Amino acid sequence: MSKGALTPRQIVAELDKYIVGQKQAKRSVAVALRNRYRRSLLDESMRDEIMPKNILMIGPTGVGKTEIARRLAKLVGAPFVKVEATKFTEIGYVGRDVESMVRDLVETSIRMVKSQKTEALKDKAEKLANERIVSILVPSGKSNRAVRNPLEMLFGNQTTEPSDKDEHIQQDVAARREEVRNQLLRGELEQQQIEIEVEDNAPSMFDMLAGQGNEQMGMNMQELFGNLLPKRTKKRKLPISEARKVLINEEAQKLLDMDEVIQESIRLAEQSGIIFIDEIDKIASSSRANGPDVSREGVQRDILPIVEGSTVMTKYGPVKTDYILFIAAGAFHNAKPSDLIPELQGRFPIRVELNNLSMEDFVSILTEPKNALTKQYTALLETEGITVDFSPEAIQELAKIAVEVNSSTDNIGARRLHTLLEKLLEDLSFEAPEITLERIEITPAYVREKLGQIAQNRDLSQYIL
Repeated sequence: MSKGALTPRQIVAELDKYIVGQKQAKRSVAVALRNRYRRSLLDESMRDEIMPKNILMIGPTGVGKTEIARRLAKLVGAPFVKVEATKFTEIGYVGRDVESMVRDLVETSIRMVKSQKTEALKDKAEKLANERIVSILVPSGKSNRAVRNPLEMLFGNQTTEPSDKDEHIQQDVAARREEVRNQLLRGELEQQQIEIEVEDNAPSMFDMLAGQGNEQMGMNMQELFGNLLPKRTKKRKLPISEARKVLINEEAQKLLDMDEVIQESIRLAEQSGIIFIDEIDKIASSSRANGPDVSREGVQRDILPIVEGSTVMTKYGPVKTDYILFIAAGAFHNAKPSDLIPELQGRFPIRVELNNLSMEDFVSILTEPKNALTKQYTALLETEGITVDFSPEAIQELAKIAVEVNSSTDNIGARRLHTLLEKLLEDLSFEAPEITLERIEITPAYVREKLGQIAQNRDLSQYIL
């Protein structure tokens, strides 16, 4: 079954591998994703009428809002960008304009499509790269015949036939190249240094224009003058194993049809793109009078047409936002979803509340996901020849402390575990290179020794944990 055809149950099962709990949120995004697949099967007239149902996630920090959206995009191979609502300013003020989120999405889509097509061209590009390496190792043996009169410099000598000496040199070069080619294929020359010309990607004067709030101006100037100015190159000495990667990339770029890449990327961004707007509660305000709240409401008004569906101009062409899926998220501690302007509220019809994490959730987070923190620290210390085992009771104790600290100080959800584990294993990580023990078990007593005093002292835990 293709990625796009995953059923909602399969999508939730995949998300469960990385995110603990939050069943309702996972179900909502799974249904939204499946509806996209269903829409793609309809005829064009009906397909154009069906808009994606945008999602508003409500919940405290560290409970999985961002991770759900990020894993979802990776799962289906869709272009995905995460933006902070607080980074945008109302049109007319200094700062990023809201349309930059669409431009970022198109750039992400371009990278994805280029990567896919480059991978498809890899074999052909590798052959061309190897030929360039052979040419560098065995230069052509053209004879430097003296020019007999100035006109030959302009028009060349069209009458002189190649001499027997020239033919002999060319045959010798061809034989040497064949020998080097075979050595390359056998991997005998991988460490030999060669000098290649690569494109110089140093910042240009146009990049200075692309400061905060001027991205589009910088792009347009570079696009206008970029083709008029010659591309800068520089010489680099690299082992053949490294030079081959650079040359494969260059040859693949030459083989790519950029018009086709751009066209496919825009279609992918328009039909499958996902934009995650984080901290949307920070631009909501219950008082609609004056002061900084005016700018907040202005940002909402600027975001509204993009979420509703509009056409944004990018350097690759116009991009329609009608079918892009928007997922907004916020803690909404000091504001409510109803504090958003009514028009924007209506554009996020699916609302999901994410729950605070319980002690059982923390235990699951520490043990179940593929990328569980305990597995990460165990893998890091294994590089020093030390096997670290966390006993089930130690995991329980860690989860208990995490819940206590979150309840007595600010609730930062699962992010509290990063702080606790870093403090717990600080001494072990520092002394690991000198430790001769092959196996160390983390017990509840060890956890209490390292964290108990800090967790109980509320003033101290505010600064350390």
